Amino acid sequence: MDRMKIALAQLNPTVGDVVGNLEKLRHARRQAKEQGADLLLSTELFLSGYQPEDLVMKPAFLEACRKAVDDLAADTADGGPGIIVGFPRMGENGRHNSVALLDGGEVVAIRDKVDLPNYGEFDEKRVFIPGDMPGPVNFRGVRIGIPICEDIWGDLGVCETLAESGAELLLSPNGSPYYRGKVDVRHQVVLKQVIESGLPLVYLNTLGGQDELVFDGGSFGFNADKTLAFQMPQFTEELRLCEWVRGDEGWRIEGGVVSDLPVGEESDYRACVLGFADYVNKNGFKGVVLGLSGGIDSALCAAIAVDALGTERVHCVMLPYRYTSDESLKDAADCAKALGCRYDIVPIEEPVIGFQSALSDLFEGTEEGITEENLQSRTRGTILMAISNKFGSMVVTTGNKSEMSVGYATLYGDMNGGFNPIKDLYKMQVYGVSAWRNTKRPEGMFGPETNAIPQNIIDKKPSAELRPNQTDQDSLPPYPDLDDILECLVEKEMSVDAVVERGHDRETVHRVEHLLYIAEYKRRQSAPGVKITRKNFGRDRRYPITNRFRDR
Repeated sequence: MDRMKIALAQLNPTVGDVVGNLEKLRHARRQAKEQGADLLLSTELFLSGYQPEDLVMKPAFLEACRKAVDDLAADTADGGPGIIVGFPRMGENGRHNSVALLDGGEVVAIRDKVDLPNYGEFDEKRVFIPGDMPGPVNFRGVRIGIPICEDIWGDLGVCETLAESGAELLLSPNGSPYYRGKVDVRHQVVLKQVIESGLPLVYLNTLGGQDELVFDGGSFGFNADKTLAFQMPQFTEELRLCEWVRGDEGWRIEGGVVSDLPVGEESDYRACVLGFADYVNKNGFKGVVLGLSGGIDSALCAAIAVDALGTERVHCVMLPYRYTSDESLKDAADCAKALGCRYDIVPIEEPVIGFQSALSDLFEGTEEGITEENLQSRTRGTILMAISNKFGSMVVTTGNKSEMSVGYATLYGDMNGGFNPIKDLYKMQVYGVSAWRNTKRPEGMFGPETNAIPQNIIDKKPSAELRPNQTDQDSLPPYPDLDDILECLVEKEMSVDAVVERGHDRETVHRVEHLLYIAEYKRRQSAPGVKITRKNFGRDRRYPITNRFRDR
């Protein structure tokens, strides 16, 4: 055959929902059949969902995935499109990250992932064993190489081996999580393989939120002449038909559409919304509740929640104390009104006084300080958790990465919650994303078209309002400086000397480094949140809690 149509299924599976994922792929195949496709390509480990982690150690789970493969294979007896499907399987010597080619009612071929990633958010060597170096599969007379994700990212030469063993084109199913600028990185990875193999390559990426990770889609293909043949959108499901023609120079993709992609703050915002929506929906929560303080962090979280879930599923609660300013009361009310969600006020004066009274004998003769400030935060956390328990809504926690880095968050207080959509955004990124969201509402979201966050919230100095006239900069460097120091220490693992050479005060850098280390125990107990940067806390950065090292 000299012409071939391949349908690319950029879909949003759910980890563990083998039956649901099977039905989702069956629906895609029916659509592909109507469009005249010869072959349907799905993403890495589609039937199990990605990442399945230790689920693949459960024999019953592997059996369910294999049964789904056999059921799909039976579907292809109708003469419609063949299927390349990703699934975990038990081989003779252990578990594999695999794909199966299904056609004519049969499992025609199986190929296993060779290069297992074991860095950052990936831990595949823990649960899988590497496959043998693969050869191409034969699909209706066309020899197709199927390198699986890391097989094109690593240096084992999988694509070259496929080319040398007769592959005519490369179809790569991927599970590549988001961080800002990742699409350009993927393009460079694929171009390198196209140059080295001399073959056209399709990069199909999965979509959706899975715990901390967001898979943004953004699938694409390059022809052998290094031209971008097509680009699929990010953050949305799509079935894209890809038309191939065989000429004197081999196979080529023709007539592909290059979709525009979001950049900068827009891409970060859309990742936050997708990750948040999938966490809430895939875990079966009716809705969410959050404390709306009148500050920028909770306002952005409220906007994300409304855009992700709709106004009727978001409940905002202002929890004022004697230090809460009239300005904050007004800003919180204005924010809830702009977003159109439910808004209640629950004063915390009485319960805080109750705690203070209960502790008065124990605390007699001591000075008031951080303990009493934390009582306010913990009272708020207790009330929000009570609302969650009573009405079945998940509590949204709202701390940003700058605060989480230096420990400016209260355990069992403002850290209470099930998920944090801005956990991996530094404070200045919070401001940037908030300002952007006020200019535009991305397609498919539920909030106001513009001005989701009152401008006064963006403009005013940030404060926890736990004591009179308090601002964050009373005890922290200005956020532009703090964020730069943190990015150097966290993302880039730079030495103190190198950070000082950027123009920062040495004493300040030492203090920030110290705060970063001693807050590790808090971060270990924090709610999961969307990964936005190259190195988030938890999956990417795993430091010991007990740690006496300091860079002197």
